[in-house]
Amino acid sequence: MTPPGPVGDRFRRFRERLAAEGGDRPQSSDQRTDAASGDSHARDGNTADSRRGDLSVRRSPEAPGRRGRRRGGGEELRVPEAEFTSYYGRPVLKAPVWKWDIAAYLFTGGLAAGSSLLAAGGQLTRRPVLRRAGRVTALGAVSVSAVFLVRDLGRPERFHHMLRVAKLTSPMSVGTWILTAFGPAAGVAAIAETAGWLPRRGLLGLVGRALPPAGHAAGLVAAVTAPALATYTGVLLADTAVPSWHEAYPELPVIFAGSALASGAGVGLLAAPLAQVGPARRMAVAGAALELYGAHRVETRLGLLSEPYRSGRPGWLLRAGRLLTAAGVAGVLLGRRSRAVGALSGAALLGASVATRFGIFYGGVASARDPRYTVVPQRERVNARRSTVDPATD
Repeated sequence: MTPPGPVGDRFRRFRERLAAEGGDRPQSSDQRTDAASGDSHARDGNTADSRRGDLSVRRSPEAPGRRGRRRGGGEELRVPEAEFTSYYGRPVLKAPVWKWDIAAYLFTGGLAAGSSLLAAGGQLTRRPVLRRAGRVTALGAVSVSAVFLVRDLGRPERFHHMLRVAKLTSPMSVGTWILTAFGPAAGVAAIAETAGWLPRRGLLGLVGRALPPAGHAAGLVAAVTAPALATYTGVLLADTAVPSWHEAYPELPVIFAGSALASGAGVGLLAAPLAQVGPARRMAVAGAALELYGAHRVETRLGLLSEPYRSGRPGWLLRAGRLLTAAGVAGVLLGRRSRAVGALSGAALLGASVATRFGIFYGGVASARDPRYTVVPQRERVNARRSTVDPATD
């Protein structure tokens, strides 16, 4: 930049005089050598680019470019538009370090939430088999979820440090407190199912008489906490920079809520007799509708970022989830009088929940590994903003 004030004016006049005098001088041998080497570099540009690999910024000669004008007047300049790619094709984002156990955690957390809702339905409608199956499954699933979650920490013995703070802006912190509230409630509700095995007299008899009302209250607490447990993992994934997770932030909680309901219904269809399976059937239909709707949205609404959900391992996992969900709902609706058909429908719904959770997980990982899913959407957003600003400026 030219310094302001009189000093700047003198410097500019001095620079213009040097430029005028330099144009009349003959070129030295060094300058001729530099010019020749410049021509050779221009001829060998493609070879040099092939040796260097995929550069971060390329200039496209066909691109219209941006217009500019020199300071103080002069001819108009045209700067070619930059074509952004990744350096040597390497990922722009660091792929998630999560392994299969986090995908399994997504499933077990949803299963625990759906099973506690199933247990609450059986409790309120006086269906003891349905209530017992839901409570026991909820306790088992949330225990496995806690193992997966603690195992993923760099220092598992420091899990209690997560409970020192509560940050509403952190899905991980909120999820830790949701698990902390849900786990003991699910545990008390499941332990209450052992009241019938205790003796009628003495201290154990007193405990046996206190367990059913405590289990009733704990089961309702777990059911109230269950929707947050079922959906917070979707918010957790969408809160990352992974393109196909972040862009699907409206759909992921819907998918996970539907998957939780469907998996809980699958437990009821497997465990309960036909006379008590009514709430499980209704949960199955509602959960399947939410899950299919959300999965269809992430595969069609996101444009380029929907591609990881349609191809490769995520694609066939999500397709398998849709087929299993459709088969489970068909069995629920058509096999009302068959215990075997109901059990097969429950198994299909559980399998669909596993396939859907793993498909969503691996789809996001695939989008983080390919730089195209990071660069192209960013470029489209920049062009869209530029197209809305340029007409107003003109």
